[in-house]
Amino acid sequence: MVVDGHIPEGRLRRSRTDADIAETLAGVLDRELTGYVVFEPQGSILRGDDERAVITFDSGVPVLAYHPPSDAGGADALDALSGGPFHVEAYDLPADALSEAHRVEALRVAPAAPAERLATDDALIERTRAAASDDRLDRDPDASSVEAFLADEDRIEAIRQEARAEAEERAAEWGLADQLDEG
Repeated sequence: MVVDGHIPEGRLRRSRTDADIAETLAGVLDRELTGYVVFEPQGSILRGDDERAVITFDSGVPVLAYHPPSDAGGADALDALSGGPFHVEAYDLPADALSEAHRVEALRVAPAAPAERLATDDALIERTRAAASDDRLDRDPDASSVEAFLADEDRIEAIRQEARAEAEERAAEWGLADQLDEG
């Protein structure tokens, strides 16, 4: 069986409901899990929705994230995962079983990204960064994409102009065109 088309089924190590996602991430880090964790919001289970997300780990350090309902990967998958408590299932797998999935750049996350976005636990963030290899810290995909975006002044200006044009259009629709500051 394949989980989400990329990851072979692992051996279930833990299945429980956690109100605190930081506790789950800390446990994975403490156990140095190589495998993956499936997070499913409790409300999703009750409604019969399929809102689960998968985060893979290498020696307890997050490597990639995927949210099947939105087909989002990486940081976007973390952002799509909301609403706790979560039912979590932790699976272990040999590192070589994850190697192909871990090469998919669109799914990769910075080592501390799950702790930063889902748990906001400063101690856990620092512990995760300390456990990550130096090459993983240097390849922080979130930082590089944000830095690239912020460095693209033409793109930022285009977004500003588009937002301004949209605001002017809406103001005209609502009869508020005279209220806009032309300065």
